[in-house]
Amino acid sequence: MSELTDTQYQSLTQAVLASIEATVDRWLQDDVIDVDAHRTGGLLELIFPDRSRIVVNTQPPLHELWLASRAGGFHFRYQGGQWLDTRDGREFFFVLSKEATAQSGTDLEFTG
Repeated sequence: MSELTDTQYQSLTQAVLASIEATVDRWLQDDVIDVDAHRTGGLLELIFPDRSRIVVNTQPPLHELWLASRAGGFHFRYQGGQWLDTRDGREFFFVLSKEATAQSGTDLEFTG
């Protein structure tokens, strides 16, 4: 379990989801790629042109951020100022960028 309070966790995860949405909006505006983003509460679904999906989901009871893609599921915990994979320590936006690039066939980069 993380050292975050519920309020801190909520604030951090909302910032992550908002950052992803802003990036997708920018791509649409700049005609980089047509990705649909649908958000319901703490769940954000990215739908790529081939209809494949990446889902980012908050897990408040665990204070984790989850990502599901074609490659599988990833769990992240907030440590040292960033969201890190609980298995291999990779940073959330790095993994999201890698998975989005793999699913879209276009070089895509998310940043926090």
